[in-house]
Amino acid sequence: MTTFQRRIAEWWSQFLTRATLWTPQWFPKMTIFNSPQERAMAFPHMQQPSFLLASLKSDSINKPFAQRCQDLVKVIEDFPAKELHAIFPWLVESIFGTLDGILVGWNLRCLQGRVNPVEYSIAMEFLDPGGPMMKLVYKLQAEDYKFDFPVSYLPGPVKASIQERVLPDSPLYHNKVQFPPTGGLSLNLALNPFEYYMFFFALSLITQKPLPGALHIRTSDCAYFILVDRYLSWFLPTEGSVLPPLSSSPGGPSPSPAPRTPAMPFASYGLHHTSLLKRHISHQTSVNADPASHEIWRSETLLQVFVEMWLHHYSLEMYQKMQSPHAKLEVLHYRLSVSSALHSPAQPSLQALHAYQESFTPTEEHVLVVRLLLKHLHAFSNSLKPEQVSPSAHSHATSPLEEFKRAAIPRFVQQKLYLFLQHCFGHWPLDASFRAVLEMWLSYLQPWRYAPEKQAQSSDGQARCVSERWAPFVQENLLLYTKLFVGFLSRALRTDLVSPKNALMVFRVAKVFAQPNLAEMIQKGEQLFLEPELVIPHRQHRLFTAPTFTGSFLSSWPPAVTDTSFKVKSHVYSLEGQDCKYTPMFGPEVRTLVLRLAQLITQAKQTAKSISDQCGESTAGRPFLSWLGFYSSDTNSSYPANDLDEMGQDSVRKTDEYLEKALEYLCQMFRLNEAQLTQLTLALGTTQDENGKKQLPDCIVGEDGLILTPLGRYQIINGLRKFDIEYQGDSELQPIRSYEIASLVRLLFRLSSTINHRFAGQMAALCSRADFLGSFCRYHLMEPGLTSRHLLSPVEQGRSVGRVRGPRLSLRFLGSYRTLLSLLLAFFVASLFCIGPLPCALLLVLGYFLYAMAMTLLTERGKLHQL
Repeated sequence: MTTFQRRIAEWWSQFLTRATLWTPQWFPKMTIFNSPQERAMAFPHMQQPSFLLASLKSDSINKPFAQRCQDLVKVIEDFPAKELHAIFPWLVESIFGTLDGILVGWNLRCLQGRVNPVEYSIAMEFLDPGGPMMKLVYKLQAEDYKFDFPVSYLPGPVKASIQERVLPDSPLYHNKVQFPPTGGLSLNLALNPFEYYMFFFALSLITQKPLPGALHIRTSDCAYFILVDRYLSWFLPTEGSVLPPLSSSPGGPSPSPAPRTPAMPFASYGLHHTSLLKRHISHQTSVNADPASHEIWRSETLLQVFVEMWLHHYSLEMYQKMQSPHAKLEVLHYRLSVSSALHSPAQPSLQALHAYQESFTPTEEHVLVVRLLLKHLHAFSNSLKPEQVSPSAHSHATSPLEEFKRAAIPRFVQQKLYLFLQHCFGHWPLDASFRAVLEMWLSYLQPWRYAPEKQAQSSDGQARCVSERWAPFVQENLLLYTKLFVGFLSRALRTDLVSPKNALMVFRVAKVFAQPNLAEMIQKGEQLFLEPELVIPHRQHRLFTAPTFTGSFLSSWPPAVTDTSFKVKSHVYSLEGQDCKYTPMFGPEVRTLVLRLAQLITQAKQTAKSISDQCGESTAGRPFLSWLGFYSSDTNSSYPANDLDEMGQDSVRKTDEYLEKALEYLCQMFRLNEAQLTQLTLALGTTQDENGKKQLPDCIVGEDGLILTPLGRYQIINGLRKFDIEYQGDSELQPIRSYEIASLVRLLFRLSSTINHRFAGQMAALCSRADFLGSFCRYHLMEPGLTSRHLLSPVEQGRSVGRVRGPRLSLRFLGSYRTLLSLLLAFFVASLFCIGPLPCALLLVLGYFLYAMAMTLLTERGKLHQL
């Protein structure tokens, strides 16, 4: 609401208040109106559309949510469609928010029943498919009102096509585009009330940005997610027919929207066609006995709106690659013919190109809603009776709803879903959030999970066998099985499989594709696609072009001899183009990727075990003071931080189980034997070194030392392996640690440097003695030899020859928090036994001397054994 509108509403409220207070003597009684309809009925001469709208806008500021909804219900029931027509666009925007995302409306994506139960129940009742809002939609639908929807807020490919005067192939946009009379660029769609409402409802999932506090909200509990499920169950029923609209008008049900005459000629990627209902009625006259035939257009519109708004997001090049050469030639001829007729032909093209430069990244909530749509579509399509599924059931006696069930997925969903999944596989971050995209993909690949009849479990407890009934679905969706599987392999090879979440994703994909009989179906589909052509050329040309959606859904499938092969080829060519290069899923290239994945799975299992062992040893070897936070962390650890460090031993067990089962499923699906896995494991260098734990990255020995291989670089980038990096400089000059007092360390360094400079000769003489005193001084004043350190670079070996340091005193250990806390603890314990500070200090010095003498003897004895 703008500032001007808010001021008008406040002025009107103040006017009513003052009119009540300043009632003259000659005015007998002033009536106070508490609802918009009372005010409107009291002033019939003011029955203008803006009056009711201004009253509702004023109430939206001053009244609570529950009262506003009650007033809206009364307005919808009492007012005629002529006056409701003016408030409908404002009401839709106030519920779902503006298209630019500035106003969030009722914020349905964050509204939950357990958090706000009152507002939740009121909103769900108002927006229910049989609720007051739908009653308003049907009331306006009966009067054939139209509402303008700006093209600029449509998905990128659709917006660019319409701005270039090219009509998209979806029938949702046919006969709806309106051009401005002055030749400008503000294009609009003329939508009926049902379409207008569904456009806003679907786009609010994309245009409305989530609030900062909505990150921890569960999507399945939100009002928007539940409304999507209710609309799908209402308009795409799995049992019975679509319920007729609840209309209060005496005319009966709302009519099907009438076609509009286009304001300007259009080129199209596909030819024009009418809606499913019109096609059905034109081919069948006895359908009037079926009530669902009058309302099937709502189901068709709902599905098309959801698919267009949620799935139609990808690049223009990918969109044009789907089209047939005939359609491309038609578009080219049209652009050449109208380029001189348009006022500014270059500007729309530039704007369309700019729209395609804007990257689209779907959110996890978006993907979850799309998965809900796919699961319901499978249940909707599988609700056909067995005798209605076969091609012979395509007869004129079939109801339009049954025809729509058969055609919903292949005609409306398959093409755009494939491109949407490709976009997600190529642009989604390499993290655990990809699980949402993965489950959406796997849900579409398994329609048998949503069939009314459940598959029988095998007697030995193995996975369920996929019935041959689903072979046509697998073959007609071949690319969604094969090419996306290859895309997943490329992602899995770049992720850290030691992470339990990434290991779970590999396990899920391997488990789904390893279902009995599924791999054979996919292989059969690839054989049908790759088999040579044995048909006449004109039929090949007719069937290999992309589907133009021009024929009736009642027409029969292409007849004859290699019909299944033609279906598979038509599916692949329509999605990838006739010049596509198909990579067989069971060919040598993909098999090589699977072998690489098997190598990484084996390596990840060993890495997870090594991390677990290292964490166990470090925990067991820590002193008591480490639990107080004063234990110095090992900066030379072999492995970086990982999910295993946060989740513990249970996470290691889960990771090992996921990877073990995934490897078993991959071997089963691609027929890998143990000999191959053993050979590949040895070639990868997964054998452990002599201590059984730490492994260097894969590298080769060159003239200047070790050289990383591509596999070694991959291991370092993903944290699977690393070199043992140790500080090999002057121990007195190493950086100050977090467990040290910086000022005290610097002070002790100056003190020790002064002592070493003044008494260097005496310390050297003492350390050169061959008796016990010399050994005692060497133990305290000499550093370990550099030759005992593990130098990885041969260049450093040459440089370290001249690094011979004399005896010196180091007092840096006194600057550690741990040392100081130990001394304070010792003095505190001594005070409990009535021992003063000086006697306690003498006891500590005496104890250290005894410890140092013992260590000196052990060190000298060890050197004698080494000699």
